[in-house]
Amino acid sequence: MLLPDGLRDGAPLVFVLHGHGGDIWKENPMAGAARRHGFALCIPLGLKDAKGKNAWNVGYPFQRGWKVDDVKTLCRMARFVQRRYGLSRRNTFMTGMSNGGEMCYLMAFSRQNTFRAVAPIAGLTMEWMYRELEAERPVPLMEVHGTEDRVSEWSGDLEDKGGWGAYMPAPLAVGYWVARNRCTHEVTEQVESIRGEAGNRVVKHRFTGSPWGCDVWLYEVVGGGHTWHTDDLDTGEEVWSFFSRYVE
Repeated sequence: MLLPDGLRDGAPLVFVLHGHGGDIWKENPMAGAARRHGFALCIPLGLKDAKGKNAWNVGYPFQRGWKVDDVKTLCRMARFVQRRYGLSRRNTFMTGMSNGGEMCYLMAFSRQNTFRAVAPIAGLTMEWMYRELEAERPVPLMEVHGTEDRVSEWSGDLEDKGGWGAYMPAPLAVGYWVARNRCTHEVTEQVESIRGEAGNRVVKHRFTGSPWGCDVWLYEVVGGGHTWHTDDLDTGEEVWSFFSRYVE
């Protein structure tokens, strides 16, 4: 847990999920935003899967038969943390990179009302999710993804060349939520990297007009790889800018 000094009762809570084989990373890209804006971070550690890596069960081929239900576990954990630290039961959110990003998508598809919005970073919608699941309700979603990501390909990997299982192209995966949330407008903005000309250009696609107010944001990092993209963005600040729209 990261509980900034002076945190008020009922403050928002953000879960930050590591990637496959990751660890607890207290000074992650959300930490600075948490201190500036006064919200708590829960930074859980996934159990070891068949490869012996700390992971979230999102149905990779090598996770087949693994009985861990991380959707249920993370929702229960959120309720415990809310009670233990006096945090908001309404204003709870989830972000994560790579395998943690996949978990964000799976959480959005699941029948849960714990996490109000999700922000996968370099995350994937596995083909099995896209074909087998149907979101019961609209969920605000933000994705940050590099076009040159060689682990989580922007263009997808429906032939499973990477060994993670078949997954959808990032624009199509995000498009599911644009349609599900009934967004009607797109605003596109091109932003220079915080490194200036040495960095990667960022194209922000913001889909709005949802009757429930459930926006979908896609940050296309042109030339970006498999990272949190902190070289080009203040990723924590951008994610909180999105989540804060849904704080009640």
